[in-house]
Order: sequence, then structure tokens, then C-alpha cells
Amino acid sequence: MKNTKEKILAAASQLFLRGGLLALSVRAIAREANLSTIGIYSYFEGKQGILDALYIEGFELVLAATQVSIDLKHPKLGVLAAAKGYINTAQLYRGHYRLIFGESDSGYIPSELSQEAAKKAFIHITHVIATLLPDDANYDSRRQAALQIWALIHGYISLQHHAIADVIEPGAWEKMILDAVSLHIDALLRKYE
Repeated sequence: MKNTKEKILAAASQLFLRGGLLALSVRAIAREANLSTIGIYSYFEGKQGILDALYIEGFELVLAATQVSIDLKHPKLGVLAAAKGYINTAQLYRGHYRLIFGESDSGYIPSELSQEAAKKAFIHITHVIATLLPDDANYDSRRQAALQIWALIHGYISLQHHAIADVIEPGAWEKMILDAVSLHIDALLRKYE
């Protein structure tokens, strides 16, 4: 059973997914979570606090989903496992995903603490993807490789969340994304041979 804070965040995530930032008000969240508005304020400092908590939770989910063991002899398998975890998280927590990547509304400005959660997730993803590169690869090369693979995955997920989703069978998206990531990994490995 969810505790009250989780219940509030789940309600806010669902409202955000259905109607974006405009659908979120403390009153609407309280109604969706079957709580009083006073109950919401006892856990969060209003709408901004709820959005920050969702944002942080979203990046914590991304971080957890990409925690994989990497066999340094075969790093591609680990990167593909992290990519699969990322894809699954984007599907399971679609409201969070759309919030953290600003897909539904540009009116939310994450707090410094929220931005730190995003940075921590990106640093972790950079470390995972850097296992593909030689040990002497510089930071810019590692970051560039991470951005390329993350952008590739994110691009497919964004397409899936929009009108193009009807053109592709729902079960085919993950394979398409992983195939594209695999091709990109192969290109990176060739580049550094």
C-alpha cells in the first residue's frame, strides 16, 4: 500500500500526464489522491514542491533503471541493458518522463535540488556509456558518446509519445530503439579501434 506522499506524487503524475502543467493544482491533486488540500500542504510546499518531488523522483527512477553491471570485456551488453531499463522506465512512469524532459509544458522551472538530480543521472549514464570507449578517452569524448546515445533513445521515446505512435505497433518500439542504439554502439566501437 502506498504511503500518503507516494499517493500524492502518483496522483500528480497522472494529472500531469492527462493535462500537463495546467491540470495540476493542489486542489486537483488532493481530489485525485482522495485527500484534503491541507493534507497535501503537510507534505509539500504547494505545486512547485510537488513538481520538484516528481522531477527528482523521475531522475532517481532513470538512475535506478540504468544501474547495471558492466563486463568490461563486453561493455555493449551492459549499455544495452541500461538502455532497456531506461526505455522501460519511460513507459512505466510516462508522467514523470514527460515532466523531466519538458514535453508537456515549459512553465515549470526545476529547483537547484531538482537540477542536481538530473545532473547526477547524466553523470551516471556518461559513466555507463564511457565503458565503450578506451580508458584514455577524454571527458569530452565520453560526454559526447553519452549525449549521442541518450538523444537517440530519447528521440524514439518522444516519437512514441506523439502521433507517430499509431504508425508503429506498441510492442515494436523497444526493439527499434535497441537496434538503433546497437548500431550506434558499433559505430563508436569502430571509431575507437
